[in-house]
Amino acid sequence: MRAQFLVATAAAALASSAAYAHDASSVVASARSTYNLNPDWKMTAGDQLDAQQPGFDDRRWTKVTLPNAFNETEAFARDIKKLSTGITWYRKRFTAPSDAMANKAFLEFEGVRQAAEVWVNGQSVVLSESGAMAFGADISKALKSGENVIAVRVDNDWRYKERATGSGFQWNDRNFNVNYGGITRNVRLHLTPRTYQTLPLFANLGTTGQYVWADGFDIPGHAAMIHAETQVRNEETSPRTLSYRAEVRDRDGKLIGTFDGGSFTLAPGETRVLSAQGRLADLHFWSWGYGYLYRVTTSLVENGKVADAVDTLTGFRSTHFGDGMIQLNGRTMQVHGYAQRTSNEWPAVGVSIPPWISDFSNALMVESGGNMVRWMHITPSKQDIESADRVGLPQAMPAGDSEHDVEGRRWDQRKEQLRSAIVYNRNNPSILFYESGNESISEPHMAEMKAIRDQYDPKGGRAIGSREMLDSKVAEYGGEMLYINKSAHIPMWAMEYSRDEAARAYQDAQTPPFHPDSPDYNRNQDSQAAEDVRRWWDYYRIRPGTGRRVSSGGVNIIWSDSNTHYRGENNYRRSGEVDAVRIPKEGFYAHKVMWNGWVDVERPATHIVGHWNYAPGTTKDVTAVSTGDKVELFLNGRTLGQGKRSTGFLFTWPGVHWQPGTLRAVATNVDGRTSENVVETVGAPVALRLTPHTGPRGFVMDGADIALVDVEVVDAKGRRVPTANDKVAFTLAGPAEWRGGIAQGDSSGKPRATIAKQEDAVPGTTPTAGTARDEDNYILSKTLPVEGGINRVLLRAGAQKGTVTVTATAPGLKPATLVVPTVAAAKVVGGLSRAFAEDAQPGLLTRGPTPGTPSYRVSRRTFIPSRIIAGSRQADAGKSIDDNELTHWVSDGTPAAAWIEYRFDKPVTLSEIELKLVGWRSRAYPLRITLDGKEVWTGETDRQLGYANVAFAPVTGSILRLTQIAPTQDRDAFGKIVELGTAKQSGDTGAEAVAPGWRLGIVETDFHGPVSR
Repeated sequence: MRAQFLVATAAAALASSAAYAHDASSVVASARSTYNLNPDWKMTAGDQLDAQQPGFDDRRWTKVTLPNAFNETEAFARDIKKLSTGITWYRKRFTAPSDAMANKAFLEFEGVRQAAEVWVNGQSVVLSESGAMAFGADISKALKSGENVIAVRVDNDWRYKERATGSGFQWNDRNFNVNYGGITRNVRLHLTPRTYQTLPLFANLGTTGQYVWADGFDIPGHAAMIHAETQVRNEETSPRTLSYRAEVRDRDGKLIGTFDGGSFTLAPGETRVLSAQGRLADLHFWSWGYGYLYRVTTSLVENGKVADAVDTLTGFRSTHFGDGMIQLNGRTMQVHGYAQRTSNEWPAVGVSIPPWISDFSNALMVESGGNMVRWMHITPSKQDIESADRVGLPQAMPAGDSEHDVEGRRWDQRKEQLRSAIVYNRNNPSILFYESGNESISEPHMAEMKAIRDQYDPKGGRAIGSREMLDSKVAEYGGEMLYINKSAHIPMWAMEYSRDEAARAYQDAQTPPFHPDSPDYNRNQDSQAAEDVRRWWDYYRIRPGTGRRVSSGGVNIIWSDSNTHYRGENNYRRSGEVDAVRIPKEGFYAHKVMWNGWVDVERPATHIVGHWNYAPGTTKDVTAVSTGDKVELFLNGRTLGQGKRSTGFLFTWPGVHWQPGTLRAVATNVDGRTSENVVETVGAPVALRLTPHTGPRGFVMDGADIALVDVEVVDAKGRRVPTANDKVAFTLAGPAEWRGGIAQGDSSGKPRATIAKQEDAVPGTTPTAGTARDEDNYILSKTLPVEGGINRVLLRAGAQKGTVTVTATAPGLKPATLVVPTVAAAKVVGGLSRAFAEDAQPGLLTRGPTPGTPSYRVSRRTFIPSRIIAGSRQADAGKSIDDNELTHWVSDGTPAAAWIEYRFDKPVTLSEIELKLVGWRSRAYPLRITLDGKEVWTGETDRQLGYANVAFAPVTGSILRLTQIAPTQDRDAFGKIVELGTAKQSGDTGAEAVAPGWRLGIVETDFHGPVSR
């Protein structure tokens, strides 16, 4: 269904060629041209003497279409640390267009992992070593008439050192940055006039290209001032007098505005930035789930004729970051999304995927309710950044790092990476945040990063910050990795949370393969979904509208199962809300229920976790995720009563006796709105079913496209059988390459180990043991099991016409055969193509424009005391309310002094107190709370990941006292949640510095009362 939708909505895009950012214009003719260099490469592993020379004999090398990692077959088949490394060579022949010699010629590599030296016709033209950023090469002097040869030597050694300095790169990390080596992203050839608009390739070329932004927003009036800037260079021997023009076209190709930038004269060798601007009305603002993009064409015009024209695809949106909150187009947005490894990889192909696959995955994030993807550690591919633009997925873009601040050359490398990444990606509207570090950096370093942003993207409406930065005066956002933060100043959102693992095959303890819940990173799907609900409630409970200091949300780690940084049984990470081939797990549906609003829930929704196919005599706790205030469960029409509500969205019915039939949950909200969800017992498995997914162009025989094929076990009515784990054998015929799928186990059939294997400790992390570390996970196998009745396999297109046929068989089941129609690839002439796969991808408008209504209602009123009196250490008492979570007040250790008193300048009505207490994860505090001497609450605070909530009946008074009434003891309530090496790295709770006992320690206190209606 989704693939058919993409095809239908792409029809308009296919009607005409559509160049992407900084490519030659497809709507304004000029002397500029851009070519796709991905086809017709040859590749070999191992170093080769003189392979850079044009006459080198490469006839025995492997033919590949880029992008292509030489070790892609190892993706998910082995531990990240065991991926093959070494030297790889790539070579390509192409014929230069007839007019190329009179013009400028540039190569653009979107990314090579790790270091690449590039030769053209035997002449070295560029060395790129960062492995995380696009780079360019001016090949004008190396180019010749007729046939040309590009040779690329790639070194993806984990220990690669920069040639000039001997320094390694912090982000070349075998724990976080999966090492798919080779030319792993797209390659382009740009031919321009000798007076031209530069490319946004600061690395190696030192140029900045185009910069488009909007300001002066009138959101209700759908108007804004649009600005376009371009760096222009004259490489001719005489001055050139030209004029500068910017044109804006909507998604239907209609010209909606033309801006005149005036005339100018460029001296020989001169580089200058030109600009034009104008106000436009009737705009569609880019938004969450609303990927509305405009084409801005900037042109250099001489004597009425366009000499050089460039298209930039971009969107316009306003942002604001302040008062602890984020606003997009004037509407407050609490972050709820995913922390995703930048590799964003797939089994057996790694990062070598076509653009439609990126859209397929990223659109699923939006469908689940995700309004933010935080890419981790290194800058994502241009393909994923542009994909997020199209599907309406806000994103946080890192530069490059590992886990901590650095100094010297490695810090300079990080600055250079951020500068290049900003220049390359500053026109992509989906980027709302620039991340300067995956862990806190010093204030001077933060100031350096901010200065880079201010120089190269001062008007783009993007906040710059880093993980943590809780007391920074420079960072514009922050937030810890595991814990919950609040702020009345810069937005604080959690960079990673809910980190446990659950394989899709492990549904619950009553369904084969019978995996009971384990809280130590190795859960089943039912348990993981419940954990996702519990963890999100920590943020939702203190969302905007709940007081002066609020949480701006957080991102769940991760989106899809990843080859990096595992903790559970396997050699890959299974924390995803979808598996490695993007089949949803139960957590996907839990998030879809909870995350359907910008802040407050906006639509009633309910989901019953799991299936309803069990053996007779089974008793199971039934769980539902719902936005309702009450949820009633019915089994075959008979009520099982109201579910017990916990952590906001979670409802449970313990000990339900299974009966075949229908299980129905009906939720009711206090406003009368309802929602429901039904699961039913399906019949015995009788057949296999195959369903294709292809991109808008169809399955294109270009050597790079991919078709996805779902295989399901179904009953006589065509319903998927959720308990089926049958092994399915596939045969493939036609011009396609089998890339297979993924499943729990080993294709050789060897039994799983009975003794958990303990891995070597990687610096900065805590190793965990597992029994499946040596399994190949069925990668590339043509026989693999379905899990929960479904699996998905990948087919890679060949380079010839023909019919692709897939047949699936399994013992006792009716087989299935699928014919996948194929489409001929665009013509490649002399090694050059004018076709770009991303041109066919439509902007998705699934959620509609930004609503004009408020996204939350104010549910609590915050009161700030005018004076604080403490039983001891009076000088620090103010730190308990200073909106700085890196400071605290703590009593002196004597029982008599374990109290603190907050005085208000007039009587206030209070009903809740929220406390961030020293050692909040491991330490519960026995407290008595009085207001004007009257006890309002006595008890023990919860161990939690941030703020303990103390609620009581509304009471009015002026003097509130917190008194510790018994000593504290430390007991970790969250198992192995800390996987980092030190308390500081994991987000210090203060417990190490402040001993338990009679020490009342308060980080922050918030005082709330009811809101008058």
